[in-house]
Amino acid sequence: QVQLVESGGGLVQAGDSLRLSCAASERAFGSYTVAWFRQAPGKEREFVAGINRNEDSVVADSVKGRFTISRVNAKSTVYLQMNNLKPEDTAIYYCAANLAFISRRSGEYRYWGQGTQVTISS
Repeated sequence: QVQLVESGGGLVQAGDSLRLSCAASERAFGSYTVAWFRQAPGKEREFVAGINRNEDSVVADSVKGRFTISRVNAKSTVYLQMNNLKPEDTAIYYCAANLAFISRRSGEYRYWGQGTQVTISS
């Protein structure tokens, strides 16, 4: 079982920035496709961004131009840089991973972190 731990969440004002981190226990983490999902109360889990072993990336239309996903394999860590945050970005953000292509479907990912809360006040 691959262990994933998210960090970097918090409460910030609209227009501010946050950088989330996803740290993995797996030393071969660089071979995994990793994605960020978010889930607001009463809503379905939503794809945010994904990155594969070649550092190709995909971002959701809802965050295009504001969020960037990146990775540093030597640290077994994937980041989500979130700029110009909006109240609608408020959610629990989850890191997920698998040995597969980038997918927007949460069911394609086998390994999940515990989530980190991001709250944006207006």
